[in-house]
Amino acid sequence: MSGQAVAVILARGGSVGLSRKNLRRVGGETLVSRAVRSARAAPSIHCVVVSTDDAEIADEASRAGAFVIDRPTGLATSTASSEMALLHALSVLDRRFEIVVMLQATSPFIDPRDLDAAVARVFAAEADVVFAAIATPVFLWRQATAHTADVATPGWKGVNHDAAVRPRRQDLPPQVAETGAFYVMRADGLLAAEHRFFGRIEPQLVDERFAVDIDSEGELELAQALAVVHERFRGPSAVPIPKESLL
Repeated sequence: MSGQAVAVILARGGSVGLSRKNLRRVGGETLVSRAVRSARAAPSIHCVVVSTDDAEIADEASRAGAFVIDRPTGLATSTASSEMALLHALSVLDRRFEIVVMLQATSPFIDPRDLDAAVARVFAAEADVVFAAIATPVFLWRQATAHTADVATPGWKGVNHDAAVRPRRQDLPPQVAETGAFYVMRADGLLAAEHRFFGRIEPQLVDERFAVDIDSEGELELAQALAVVHERFRGPSAVPIPKESLL
């Protein structure tokens, strides 16, 4: 629907790194429930959908207030791309939206205000895609092998700097790292490109203290410890607007 945004949370039942991770709890809530709550609290988002192949996740999503789309088994494997599942979800909806917001349930501290800010930037045509990111003024290195007189010497090489010239951190070129928490896209561009990155791409900087992506037990423990701190820093949540039925 023109002028409206839909949030799609992809939450399959399987997981490679952390078993049943979308149902693990942070701050007393499952990860999928937290993602639904964040999306519903953003006034710019008019509908919240969870795509899953798992009955338990579907029940949890419904209780949290999301519409559930049954994901085909072939789109719920570890090799199926997120874009394939996202395009399937959009094809099931019987209405069209101008903006698509893809949320990652394993990012438990998504601020609705960040979602609203990113959606506003896409609506205003400042970008075709806006993704969650943190600033990373760090010195990056990659493994590299030097070849001199047919002799291979293993070692490491600077990626974003010349190792022979040590700049100050503040003099490094601007760079950011994706958090994976959310991607806001023009729907028509997504359908044409069939990929989340197209056209003009811009980052939405989020609070680096809570930019946690859970893929392991250690990261889950870190998120559980941060949950108490996050509640102190989080401002008043936006009041969810009614989300009318779309299916």
